[in-house]
This record gives sequence, structure tokens and C-alpha cells, in this order.
Amino acid sequence: MADKDHDPTAGSGAGDEEEVRPVEEGSEAQASGPVPQDGDAQDEGDELTVDDILGSTQNADAAAEDAVLADLESALLNDLKRLQAEYANYRRRTEEQREVEIERAQGAVAKGLLPVLDDLDRADKHGDLEEGSPFAAIAEKLRGVAERMGLSTYGAAGEAFDPQHHEAIFQVPTPGATEATILEVVEIGYRLGSVELRPAKVVVAVPAD
Repeated sequence: MADKDHDPTAGSGAGDEEEVRPVEEGSEAQASGPVPQDGDAQDEGDELTVDDILGSTQNADAAAEDAVLADLESALLNDLKRLQAEYANYRRRTEEQREVEIERAQGAVAKGLLPVLDDLDRADKHGDLEEGSPFAAIAEKLRGVAERMGLSTYGAAGEAFDPQHHEAIFQVPTPGATEATILEVVEIGYRLGSVELRPAKVVVAVPAD
């Protein structure tokens, strides 16, 4: 039996063969996505930096707007400084007025005590304030209250006479006296802090002619 010519492709069905088609133009580009258009892509080296933006030249409108903003900022700063100065002056005046009112109120109370303190001084000179007596204890308490208020006395025998602080009710020509000197204190002077409430009434020894 004679061998038939063997065809390598014989016996294979038409479905078993892979159909090879030529690659059409543009098919590869379609598979890889749309082709970028001119101007869509920008090199990284062309990107603007912060320095480029800040260093760019401003147009006339932008420069004018910046000048207006600068003037406004300067005006607001000046107004703020002026308000701060006015507030500081207001606080200072308020504090000064408050201190004056406090001293005035304390002075009114202290002046009301002066006649009582004068009576205590006269009683002490006459020996009516015996140590340990109730009257002496009351006198000590009143003097303590006056001292805590800031009330102080001035004027003593032997001091130089000062017409700014002493009131001379009598002058006594005294041999050997070279200047006016307090000879006797008739009524003690009182101060409240630096404020003089009442001048001291004194008898003054003056040089004899």
C-alpha cells in the first residue's frame, strides 16, 4: 500500500489555525492612549517657583494697590499708637484723681479729729491723763488711729521759725537770739502725709534790738 504524501497541515481543521492579520496603522497608538497635543505637556524645568513669582515685575495697577494698602496700614498703625497714648494718659489722670480724692476724704476725717487731739494734749499738760486710767487708755487709742491714718505733728520749742509752716501769734524780743526761734508751741501743727492740715501756732523769740 503506497504511502500518501504527508501534508504537515493535513488533518488540522480550519478552526485550529490562528488567523494572522496585519497590524493596521494607528492601532498601536490607540492601544497606548490618546496622543498628547502640542502645549498639553510642560517640562518640569519650565514650572514657576516661589522666587519667580515674588521676583516678577508688577504691573502698574498692582503697584498702585500695594501703595494704597501700605498707606492704609501706616494710618491704622498711627491711630493705634495715638489711642494707646490717650489710654495711658487717661489711666494716669484717673489714678491721680483717685489719689487726690482719697487724700481729700482722709483729710476731712483727720480734721474732725484735731479738736479732740487738742483736748487730749491740754489734758496731758495739766496731768489729767494719769497712766493706767481709762481716760489715758482712750487717749492712746485715739492717737493710734490718727497715726495709722498718716497724721503727724510738727512744731517744737527750739526749732527755727518758718513762716511757711508756723503761725506766730506772739513775738518775744530775746537778748542773745540771733534768729527767730520757736519759744513755745501754743497749738501743734498737723500734716497728713505731705499735706499740711493746720500750721503750728507758736510764740517766737526774736533778736532784741
